[in-house]
This record gives sequence, structure tokens and C-alpha cells, in this order.
Amino acid sequence: METANYYKTDMEFFIDMQRCIGCQACVVACAECETNGHESMIHVNYVDRAHTIQTTVQVCMHCEDPVCARVCPADAISKDEFGVVHTANTARCIGCSNCVMACPFGVPFKQEQYDLMMKCNLCYDRTSAGKKPMCATVCPSGALYYGTREEMRRMRPQSSPVNHFLFGREEVTTKVNVMMPADATVLRVYE
Repeated sequence: METANYYKTDMEFFIDMQRCIGCQACVVACAECETNGHESMIHVNYVDRAHTIQTTVQVCMHCEDPVCARVCPADAISKDEFGVVHTANTARCIGCSNCVMACPFGVPFKQEQYDLMMKCNLCYDRTSAGKKPMCATVCPSGALYYGTREEMRRMRPQSSPVNHFLFGREEVTTKVNVMMPADATVLRVYE
């Protein structure tokens, strides 16, 4: 029952893309987790490498209604009662890549050597025990943060956490927040 009590707290995951310095510390820390098979479930991408050194962090957004789970024909992807969308169940995943193609954030990836979809599970083994996700513990710039909304408001009063996204007409609500200018409430990704 300790797990359930912990998840009833107001701890949230925040991403501030403007703070990412591309150091890859999060990638290395994620790969150190045994539960991932020593594969990193977080990715650092260049925005436009030909013109800028700006990078962004890509983690699972843990959607309220995860399309990756909806399109899985083997019912291998699940979302638990705490809002964590888990990596595909190895006994059920058929390696079809439907989830990879359906995710609006481009997060799941197929590990060819395992013929299995893998993605961030919010370090469930750590967060369910009251610890922070590995990536958030090592980020030197604060691009990744795990804490309360109130803590985030105090640290970044000029920013606002956004977890509602519009992809054309499709609205997606996530467990993970992206930090935006203070007056933002919805992030339009595609029109």
C-alpha cells in the first residue's frame, strides 16, 4: 500500500526544453537502470543541427488516453492506476510497431534485437518507492525536474507547466508537463 500512498502525492515530471544543454547525462543515467535492459529510454535530439546547437529531450509523455495502448493488437501496453504507461509486456508484444507509428510524440521504439517495443516508464521501480526518476536526478541544467507544481512555480515564475497538446484536431493530455511561457495553457503542435 505504500506505493499507492506515494502516488497520491502531487509529484509531477517537468521538461523545460530551453534548459537542455545536450550533455546526455540523462541518457547515460537511464541506460544504467537494470529494468531497461541497460538501454536508454530517453533521447536527446538536435532541433536543427545545421543551424543551432539547441537540443531537446524526448521522454514518454504518459498520455491520459495512450494511443500506443489503443493501437496495440496484442494488448501488450498498459497504463496503471497512477497514470504511468508501461513498456510493452514481453510475453504479449508481437513487435508490430503499431505503437511506434501511432505515438504523436514519437516516443516508443522497437528494439530489434528483442523484437519488443520499449519506452520510458517514468522509472516506475524508483518513483513507486518515493525516489526521483534517474534522468531527473542527474540533469545539471534543470531541463528535467521531478517535484511538485508549487516547487516549479517558485523556481520558474515566468513559466507555466503545460500538459494539453493539440495535434490538428486531436487533443492529448499527458502526465508529463512541458514548461512554456507563463500565459500558455495548450501547446499547438500541428495545425
